[in-house]
Amino acid sequence: MKFLRLLLNNILRNKRRTFLTLSSIAVSLFLITTLLTVLHEMENPPSTPESALRLLTRHRVSLANILPMSYRGKIARVEGVEAVIGSMWFGGVYKDPKNFFAQFAVDNDQFFQVYADIKLPADHKQAFVQDRLGAIAGENLAQRFGWKVGDKIPIQGALFDFPLDLTLHGIYSGGGDDGSTLYFHWEYFNEGMKRLFGGGEGVNFTGFYTIRAVSADQVPVIAEKIDALFLNTSAPTKTESEKAFVLGFISMMGNIRLLVTSICSVVIFTIVLVAANTMAMSIRERVREIGILKALGFRKGQVLSLLLGESVLLAVAGALLGSLGAKFLFSGARLAAATGGMITRINVTPATLALCASIGLFVGIVSAGIPAWQASTRRVVDALRDVD
Repeated sequence: MKFLRLLLNNILRNKRRTFLTLSSIAVSLFLITTLLTVLHEMENPPSTPESALRLLTRHRVSLANILPMSYRGKIARVEGVEAVIGSMWFGGVYKDPKNFFAQFAVDNDQFFQVYADIKLPADHKQAFVQDRLGAIAGENLAQRFGWKVGDKIPIQGALFDFPLDLTLHGIYSGGGDDGSTLYFHWEYFNEGMKRLFGGGEGVNFTGFYTIRAVSADQVPVIAEKIDALFLNTSAPTKTESEKAFVLGFISMMGNIRLLVTSICSVVIFTIVLVAANTMAMSIRERVREIGILKALGFRKGQVLSLLLGESVLLAVAGALLGSLGAKFLFSGARLAAATGGMITRINVTPATLALCASIGLFVGIVSAGIPAWQASTRRVVDALRDVD
């Protein structure tokens, strides 16, 4: 502590350079914090105790392949299956193409059995089930567009070329999707498909099935039985837990972890260069002062500690400024609106903050290591002789 005042005075000697270095480190760590947190959220989708009971069955080849609606009855008869619904991505446009959000056509009769963790008043559930044009929306989605129960929600099909004229009968909370999804009746979707294709082939299909198991222990057994049931058909299936399904969907976007790691590595390398240049300039300007300190009795280790301390304090302060800034900024941000529903939350964890502080410590030590060692081992005579 007795050297703290000397250390702070040296850091503030050139306030402009200190501010610019601190800012560059803070901005870099803000970026790293954001990338690491987004990666964490993508690899750890929201879950509830109920989600452990859910499985999803899709086409074995790809999510883009459809499944016959006739599979539903066969899946329902598999031992251990409590309820099953078909779900079909609609991909329509609400007022503006920028208004992206998830829209699913679902079987309404067992919907609230499969998604038992969805919270919705009983009368709203009843209204949704009974109205062929009914829909329910998550609370985050409703807040984003200012929807209220009873509102009309017109959606123009993009993937399927026909419109929907929905009536909002409920705004739900809970579930495993952070309240960012719109659900409507599969029968209404199928009517549009029949008009589009004339009622022939190409109708009565769904994208995937969502299944609720009687118990979590039966989930892997049910998955094996369902896939074996359709193994030799024209549309073989792949059944997995809800979490595995979400992670598999994300993996279709590519190796996100490798991409994030590569970007973070480049950013760290860059800030090490910036900090190293700053510390080298600062130490070079004080060669004679360092020589005087050694002449007054400062030992090599003390000089080295002072110089490293400046770099570490500056780097860690910048790292904390950037990472804590990210935490406070994202805690109050309406991300669903800003990202078109792709990202609904960014929760910066204590582990991420600790990692960013460690990165700041690493940057501080590495950037000042060589110039600080050279300055601390320089002979007093040589240091005092150096006019520049």
